[in-house]
Amino acid sequence: MKLLLISNSTMPGEAYLDYPKLEIKKFLGENPLTALFIPYAAVTFPFDVYEQKVAERFGELGYQVKSIHHFSDPVQAVREAEVIVVGGGNTWQLVRMLHDNRLMNEIREKVLNGTPYVGWSAGSNVACPTLRTTNDMPIIDPKSFDTTGLVPFQINPHYLDANPEGHGGETREQRIEEFLEINPEIYVVGLREGTMLRIEDQQIRLIGSRTARIFKKGMSPAELCSQDDFGFLL
Repeated sequence: MKLLLISNSTMPGEAYLDYPKLEIKKFLGENPLTALFIPYAAVTFPFDVYEQKVAERFGELGYQVKSIHHFSDPVQAVREAEVIVVGGGNTWQLVRMLHDNRLMNEIREKVLNGTPYVGWSAGSNVACPTLRTTNDMPIIDPKSFDTTGLVPFQINPHYLDANPEGHGGETREQRIEEFLEINPEIYVVGLREGTMLRIEDQQIRLIGSRTARIFKKGMSPAELCSQDDFGFLL
């Protein structure tokens, strides 16, 4: 199983997918590939526009991109994919469309059998057992909170350590503590922007200059860097 789970697509002041592009290249390798792109998390702009943005960046790396919305049979498209790429946006909408198109288990089986998976933000959320650590507003009934379960832990992408100045609501850590109170057996990885997790051959490592914050009920949150062992998450 090969997964590259990215916190965010774009850093401030950079072009779309610029900071992770070299890691995507290392992950996918030198051979030309056609990536099956899943744009379902897009809500306020068309899938064609999303596809074009991703295709431009992947084209720089030597890969082609074709969005799943062009296929009359999305299940067959997943079964024949060389690479599966799931973009960010609204996780609830993404999960709803994956369920509507009967793709959740298809993606899981395909990736478990060796097809590389790249996801960012919402695309990282759906690699987890459920969508319940997303930051997104529940704009639609997802039919089920269950996602692919490719990894046994949860990710909170775009993890922030504190609230913006002047905001009096709960911090991200407090929200994760609420999740852990109900789900005490599950680890949650606070994945800060500019970082990603690469999982391959039952090994997992953090990529990026920032640490990840690890949460579990009954444990003090831990800060782990790219040199640390993340194997306990698997």
